[in-house]
Amino acid sequence: MSSKIKTNSTIENSKPALVPKLRFPEFREAAGWRYIPLNHLALRAKQKNRDKKIDRVLTNSAEFGVVDQRDFFDKDIATQGKLEGYFVVELGSYVYNPRISSTAPVGPISKNKIGTGVMSPLYTVFKFKDERNDFYEYFFKTTGWHTYMRHASSTGARHDRMAISSDDFLAMPLPASSSDEQQKIADCLNSLDELIATQCRKVNTLKSHKKGLMHQLFPREGEIQSSLRFPDFRESWVEIKLDSLSISISSGRDKLDPEGDIDLYGSTSVIGKTRTPSFSGERILIARVGANAGLLTKAKGTFGVTDNTIVVSLKPSINIDFVFYYLESTNINRLIFGSGQPLITGSILKNLPIMVPSDLEQRKISACLSSLDDLIANQSLKLEAMKAHKLGLMQQLFPLLAEIDA
Repeated sequence: MSSKIKTNSTIENSKPALVPKLRFPEFREAAGWRYIPLNHLALRAKQKNRDKKIDRVLTNSAEFGVVDQRDFFDKDIATQGKLEGYFVVELGSYVYNPRISSTAPVGPISKNKIGTGVMSPLYTVFKFKDERNDFYEYFFKTTGWHTYMRHASSTGARHDRMAISSDDFLAMPLPASSSDEQQKIADCLNSLDELIATQCRKVNTLKSHKKGLMHQLFPREGEIQSSLRFPDFRESWVEIKLDSLSISISSGRDKLDPEGDIDLYGSTSVIGKTRTPSFSGERILIARVGANAGLLTKAKGTFGVTDNTIVVSLKPSINIDFVFYYLESTNINRLIFGSGQPLITGSILKNLPIMVPSDLEQRKISACLSSLDDLIANQSLKLEAMKAHKLGLMQQLFPLLAEIDA
């Protein structure tokens, strides 16, 4: 074991019993929690796919957990003829991926909940002896084990991977209480996950509804009016170029300035501050280059814009909300060119045809979609609040592992 960390027996003997900040009433008088090494609670899975009977390759994503590689990457990354050296990962097993990222600074540990498959030998696979182990699935979503990993790693993070031996990894101290208390915590968090999933579906349903509504409220390509109109509006729509509605369509030119106090927009959102903003009022912003090319943002007030973004400045008489929703509904991606570095230009946007109804109908359409946007925003805030509540609850339900001396 690495000399940089104490043995688990030393940790258990030298630290007082753990007590989480928040405990269910029936366990408040129970004994304190304790540390138990992972290798006392689980067995490492080392079975190789020698007979090559399993061809389902799994991967452990920091964001999505254990997923089918083909679904995650939209193609097979592993060479099918070389799977005999891969580990068999049974349903219910846990997988540690040493690859680090901003969302998994010491690599993610995830539970396989999708079925038996195989994984690269770069991963560490283990299975708890007790089938009631959902508690540890949630614990590994906290940062309570990160300090140990950083100390146990022989060289910290080697480029994009943690350098930690299997023995040191399996010696990781885990908090343990009675099986009933651990299951109570898991059940509580699982119930909260179900509420979050329901709220997420609600938000996604609203977004899908908006998308479908826009397809009906705006004419399809090649058509002269929409398929769904409000009562009393029967006049034909008129085709007009975006350039004729605009004062200018050009790239931004502002720069980041740490000492600035004005918002600076990049391709999709505010990325920092600037001291010399070029714009005031309301503008439509369109990502100009890269993977985000074609994405829309609306900026208001006084602000700056980087050169990765096209700024559409409309004439004062033009309904900016209508134009924004129209652009959102149309397939701007067809205007993007280049595969290595996708690009959309102001000169191309200037010639984009837009079908325009009367001013009153424009306002009616904008008000309808704006109300739907407000509803989506409110429900999205509720979703984020639920996620924040879960995070705060987890920080209180799990005892904090004491710092491990170097």
